[in-house]
Amino acid sequence: MAKGSSDNGAFMDKFILKSGSSSSQLPLSGLTFAVKDIFDVDGYVTGFGNPDWARTHSAATSTAPAVLALLNAGATCVGKTVMDEMAYSINGENVHYGTPTNPCAPDRVPGGSSSGSAVAVGAMTVDFSLGTDTGGSVRVPASYCGILGFRPSHGIVSTKGVIPMAQSFDTVGWFARDPVILKHVGRILLEVHDASSVAPSNIVIAEDCFKLMDFPGDQLTRVITQSVEKSYGRHCIKFASLGDYVEEKVPNLKHFRSTGNQEYSIASLAALSSAMRLLQRYEFKENHGEWVTTAKPNLGPGISERIWEAVRTMDEHIDVCHSVKSELIAALTAFLEDFGILALPTVAGPPPKLQQEASSLEIFRAKAFSLLSVAGVSGFCQVSVPLGMYENLPIAVSLLAKKGMDWLLLNVVETMYTTLKEQFELLNID
Repeated sequence: MAKGSSDNGAFMDKFILKSGSSSSQLPLSGLTFAVKDIFDVDGYVTGFGNPDWARTHSAATSTAPAVLALLNAGATCVGKTVMDEMAYSINGENVHYGTPTNPCAPDRVPGGSSSGSAVAVGAMTVDFSLGTDTGGSVRVPASYCGILGFRPSHGIVSTKGVIPMAQSFDTVGWFARDPVILKHVGRILLEVHDASSVAPSNIVIAEDCFKLMDFPGDQLTRVITQSVEKSYGRHCIKFASLGDYVEEKVPNLKHFRSTGNQEYSIASLAALSSAMRLLQRYEFKENHGEWVTTAKPNLGPGISERIWEAVRTMDEHIDVCHSVKSELIAALTAFLEDFGILALPTVAGPPPKLQQEASSLEIFRAKAFSLLSVAGVSGFCQVSVPLGMYENLPIAVSLLAKKGMDWLLLNVVETMYTTLKEQFELLNID
């Protein structure tokens, strides 16, 4: 196990789980990992972040295929981690089981809903971990905890044995501190047979998205530009206004346009976020509405309101949500072509303080979901890459590739990881 002073409140259950084979030749031999308490592990109740859920459900009788694949590759599972209730938050706070301590910034939230999984990696308790990402639940905690977080293409990693949140968006993702380990885990989960690498044809920097940041966005675009130039050459660098492109190519977003204050957002991406969250609420209701109304679980502040809002969701505009999804996939596939990469912020700012009033986070959440919805709705793969610390808080950027280009993305991360960090350090902005 990777050495750490404590688990930082990351774990629900601790145990040792290995496969029958103990060969040192297995690709993940010697590595330890933890899994979010949304994955079935034979003999354990899958708690879904809520004690009433755990009380009303039986122990799993099998183990999720994603977990089994890692065990069969030689890794050792050492426990299940704390998560936000019913996966319905990106904060990482849990009133029932405690909030895992952010190893980068202990007075800040760790990000959710895969909070414990991110903290276990960031605190060096395990080498890697499994989480899930529906609306941002791997990418956000990775950004907040200063580690790598990979959301794969939608549907490419099995979600069997994983409690669903909203199937149109649910993915099994993973965390690591080291891009080589991130890639090794990816090779197993993605079932990569041809491990040859291909260079990206171009890396497009979404300039308008970086303007949403509370950090100096222009300086971060310079970090990416210089890193791309060193890694692949200047000819690979392109710039674009992602919001304008989405506005033009996704006409059904007109149904989700807000008439409110747009000063802090990109209108088309804000509309995309609205479509995503509507479909997410509807699918959550279809999955769990009956249990919520019957069990009437004790839910924490903020999460309770979101879950009951979801339970009351009607099916109006759901067909339009699916149309938006189809239009965005076609648009971004054409935009990135075969081997293109899109660079954008993971979130717009640093992790919020613990127990911050929900109303004070409305603009922050709106910006975050505008950025997170690009991969969420398209089903494209995305990785959050830590750059370093700014004003003693972690800062990250994201790279995104089209659906099915997960291996390309993992190779790009491995190639650019060191140069991104070096270029960020050269800014000397801390």
